[in-house]
Amino acid sequence: MPQNSVSVRSGATALDLYAPGHLGELTEIIDPELVDAVLEDTGVRTQRLRLLPARVVVYFVLALAFFERSSCQAVWAKLTAGLGSVPVARPCPSSLARARRRLGSGPLKFPR
Repeated sequence: MPQNSVSVRSGATALDLYAPGHLGELTEIIDPELVDAVLEDTGVRTQRLRLLPARVVVYFVLALAFFERSSCQAVWAKLTAGLGSVPVARPCPSSLARARRRLGSGPLKFPR
């Protein structure tokens, strides 16, 4: 995957850090505005500033499907690799699992 250059100011929040385009090719294929609209429609919103905002968790879960033989932490590393030298949270597996549970299955279901 080609890596896009990303400029993030120091002291950036999680929402700044994971702005559209910062998570590599997934954000080019699946529009962040679409993800935000789906989160809004399903009632899953980021209620407070977290290290793992809902939009990022959606991309993380999608990346898990692409790299199904990799660990959660390896997938997280792949997802955030394009951020280069920007310090990124390194959530432990239990934090990633809690974030997935918080998200639920609603945003990832196909409409019937």
